[in-house]
Amino acid sequence: MGEKVLWEHGKSGGSKFISRRRIVYLETYANEKGNGLRYLQMLAKQYPTVQSASSEIINLQAILNLPKGTEHFMSDIHGEHEAFLHILNNASGAIKEKVDLLYSDSMTKGERADLATLIYYPHEKLEEAEEAAVSAEELGNWYKVTLNRLVDICRLVASKYTRSKVRKALPQNYGYIIDELLNTNIGMFNKKEYYTNIISTIIHIECAKDVIIALCDTIKRLIVDHLHIVGDIFDRGPRADIIMDCLMGHHSVDIQWGNHDVLWMGAATGSRTCIATVLNNSITYNNLEVIETGYGISLRPLALFANEVYQNVDTSCFATKIVNNNVTYSPKDLELAAKMHKAIAIIQFKLEGQLILRNPQFHMQDRLLLDKIDYKKGTVKIDGKEYPLSDTDFPTVDQNAPYLLREDEVRLMEQLKAGFQRSEKLQKHIKFLYSKGGLYKCFNGNLLYHGCIPMEEDGSFAEFELQGEKLSGKALMDHAEAVARQGYYAKGGTPEKQFGKDFLWFLWCGKNSPLFGRDKIATFERMLVPEESAWTETKNPYYRHAMKKEVCLRILKEFGLEGQYSHIINGHVPVKTKQGENPVKAQGKLIVIDGGFCRAYQPTTGIAGYTLIYNSYGIRLSSHEPFDGVKDAIEHNKDIVSTSVVFERADTRIKVAETDTGELLRANIEDLKWLLLAYKMGDIKENHNV
Repeated sequence: MGEKVLWEHGKSGGSKFISRRRIVYLETYANEKGNGLRYLQMLAKQYPTVQSASSEIINLQAILNLPKGTEHFMSDIHGEHEAFLHILNNASGAIKEKVDLLYSDSMTKGERADLATLIYYPHEKLEEAEEAAVSAEELGNWYKVTLNRLVDICRLVASKYTRSKVRKALPQNYGYIIDELLNTNIGMFNKKEYYTNIISTIIHIECAKDVIIALCDTIKRLIVDHLHIVGDIFDRGPRADIIMDCLMGHHSVDIQWGNHDVLWMGAATGSRTCIATVLNNSITYNNLEVIETGYGISLRPLALFANEVYQNVDTSCFATKIVNNNVTYSPKDLELAAKMHKAIAIIQFKLEGQLILRNPQFHMQDRLLLDKIDYKKGTVKIDGKEYPLSDTDFPTVDQNAPYLLREDEVRLMEQLKAGFQRSEKLQKHIKFLYSKGGLYKCFNGNLLYHGCIPMEEDGSFAEFELQGEKLSGKALMDHAEAVARQGYYAKGGTPEKQFGKDFLWFLWCGKNSPLFGRDKIATFERMLVPEESAWTETKNPYYRHAMKKEVCLRILKEFGLEGQYSHIINGHVPVKTKQGENPVKAQGKLIVIDGGFCRAYQPTTGIAGYTLIYNSYGIRLSSHEPFDGVKDAIEHNKDIVSTSVVFERADTRIKVAETDTGELLRANIEDLKWLLLAYKMGDIKENHNV
């Protein structure tokens, strides 16, 4: 507010000057019965004096003029933990850029690659350096040069933050020493010897390895201010649990749930349908390591059941897919996997049928297929058309009650359900997904979601009726997220809990679900119907209409976002780069960053994923080649080959003031100014004893 001076006449006939801010204060905050003064009194506990409040205003005002922090976007990781960790370590090439920026004139390309790999994998590269050194003196010299270089890189990546924020990012051990090294100007009189002595002492007392590791971790911590995961952490790849452990240790992250994520969320709630589907997916891609090793869930009950019930049953349609050709499996192992696969798939189809029947509002009755099988003819009727089946040997299916589980199947699912619900690590990971995740995120002008905003053929937002309420667009996404939370947190045994669990499955594969975006998931057809025309999964019209700029602008507006630099950042549907498809669509308003992180998708996409970097200079899109593994990266300094394209460059460098954080800081500044005025008006007393 302006400090326009007004004239106020006192009761005694005198007069005084008073500002517009003070008049508003008197009308609003000084009302002891209102909330304003009480709020300021609470704020005063944090800033008990005029000096402390003033200092914070100065600090926040200065932060507004710093460059915005770097955001890193990743999507559709699908359990590929090694590639994920490597791209997280190298920040999609941002660390290598800093190394090249500082040392392109003084180091060879190989030396710079070696230094970058040290930052990515300090423990392993330090062991390598120790083994390569021929003497203690040579190793000491290497430590000295390396420490100086790492300090230079760390100082560069820290330069866009306040000293206070950098201090908080420093590791507890050696934080004070690193702070001194970063903020000592060796060109200043009396400082060069001081700086040199710190480095020498670190080496002399044999702390160099620890300090190098601490510096590498600090560089990786500071290079990215915030991480966005745009869905699908789980399924297909080997170790989604390792990815989740890493995300839980990250300093600043948000997650937009993918359909594979909500499936695991449903399994963790005890949904038998979701559990059966998770196991079917895992066995399909021969990926049981995450179940048994990662989450400690025993599959022995399933193996025993499958060996007994499917001993003399044809399982040729249920052979697992071998994604990793470097691992060999015995015929006996593959035979057991096929039996387990068939056993859990049939249970899945039964449980899905039960769920569909008790939720007619999902409009998925067309997926009730077990009762459409003609066992004499060996056919199934799908959408009114009859198709031959590859297999009709289903010993547990009662043709008169095809969706009813047998007693031994019920016992098996209770055992598996107990395993999922009692897995401490899985429950911890799922709670983290709920605390850090949601169906969408609005962040610094961008709209992030995994699947789609369901649409009708004419491009209007599709309307869903959920729990008696018709919803579309943002309202649909908000309500769907609330029901997904209900599935985990509602009281057990209640209708709300049951519907929430069922809805998590619907989000996974429901007709035009915002996370799935297709009319059906053709799991049954792909397994049992040889005619590929039956496999077709029709995409929601969103995927056609969202190619238009005007449609994307309408979606952004629906979520309260407008302006030149607002975008939709989307995952879920792999971009087929090898066929010439471009991840940037709708004249730059839509960016699809699912490029095939998962090995299973790479033959289709031709690359190993897209990632996005949004820093103070603009947005950069990177495409990545397949990763040959951590061992190869360490031994040969082989980074993931990435091609980066500056997709959008800001006219001027973007400052914190232009971000969501800046908006919050300005609100805090305004509140602190009101607090200052309250001190000056005498309504709140300073406390100098705190």
